Amino acid sequence: MSDLPRRDPRQEWIARNRLHPRHAEVLQAMGQGAASEWWGPGGLVRRNPHAVGFVGPNGVKRIDRSGTQQGAGGSSAETSNAERKPLVEIDAPAFMIAVVPDMAGGRLSGHDRDLLGLARQLADADPAARGAVVAVVFGPHKEANFGEAGIDRLLHLDSPEVTGYAPEARLGALIMAEEAWAPRHWLLPDSKLGGAELGRRFAARLGERPTTGVWQVEADAEAATGWHCTARGAAGSLDIRRPLPRIALALAECAEPVSETRHAAAELALPQPLPSTLSRIQDLGQVSVDPSGVALSEAEFILSAGNGVKDWQGFHHAAEVLGATEGASRVAVDDGFMARDRQVGATGTWVTARVYVAVGISGAIQHLQGIQTCDKVVAINMDPGCDMIKRADLAVIGDSTQILEALVTLVAQAREEKRDAA
Repeated sequence: MSDLPRRDPRQEWIARNRLHPRHAEVLQAMGQGAASEWWGPGGLVRRNPHAVGFVGPNGVKRIDRSGTQQGAGGSSAETSNAERKPLVEIDAPAFMIAVVPDMAGGRLSGHDRDLLGLARQLADADPAARGAVVAVVFGPHKEANFGEAGIDRLLHLDSPEVTGYAPEARLGALIMAEEAWAPRHWLLPDSKLGGAELGRRFAARLGERPTTGVWQVEADAEAATGWHCTARGAAGSLDIRRPLPRIALALAECAEPVSETRHAAAELALPQPLPSTLSRIQDLGQVSVDPSGVALSEAEFILSAGNGVKDWQGFHHAAEVLGATEGASRVAVDDGFMARDRQVGATGTWVTARVYVAVGISGAIQHLQGIQTCDKVVAINMDPGCDMIKRADLAVIGDSTQILEALVTLVAQAREEKRDAA
């Protein structure tokens, strides 16, 4: 037989076409998809930078900016990656570090994850006497990855007494947890979403002197607790350093979130049920507000516009009818169609909306980074091959003006039918 190498044009075509069902299989057979990442002996993920990306149809190497590498299977790939992380179980902790996350929108926010990273730092400081991180969560939630955030024990209180705005009832629950387990430290987010108020109430009830505005915690052999903290004071113009107290209210980016391990997140329960008469405050429900006044970081439903939007009046009307908060890509902001505080992305605002509708946005990598924690992404675009379409859970290919007009008409009809039925 001849020693000349033989080429299979069809195999090469499948290797270039990452949307082909056999793409990953052919890459594996050709040796291009192997060893792109692996687990090192220390439990850290090692990546080969030369193996990242794929060869496009023109023979040019491309990086997959949609957040999913070639050959990955979406949620199943994420699940397998999570399962490959080392599982840390602490059966008999020497002490506990309690965290009360805000859980804005029923999920762990970036601020919450930073706080859990700080708790993990305090709990794992001494390998001979490791502590456990306990998270106290109030009300219903939609979070499914408590273990990956570094939580060893989870105290979930879902009774009607602590659901909604109930600071006195939640304070009573924290007092019961304090009496039951006496954590070494209590960490709460210093935010406007409830953590700042609850932390100050809790410190006053325990007679503790808390630290607010904490942005850095470091080990200190001379400190009474072995740690000292640096906090912002004087309207953010002064740094105050003091020993870390039992109750600390921390700012965002106070520590790196947990990313390399997963923890048990075992369920905890209070030794006795909460009394039904803890609160003198009655929550009358949420008050309807103008969606345009909601900050992007707190919005649950965002209608975002990009360079593909030509009828801006129709876009604003659609956002008003749908009750959505308006967002924009950097191009739309730079062109003057939207204000700078409406920009979504790594160079703007990172959003955690339950529904994110991208209208005429191609999907630059900075924009995709800013929406990576959104639950559902809907893309409306003329280009079926753009990165936003590949990232979207639901894609609509067509003219954005016509699609928004049809959507507004359907919503108006549904509301009219509902009024007639009532």
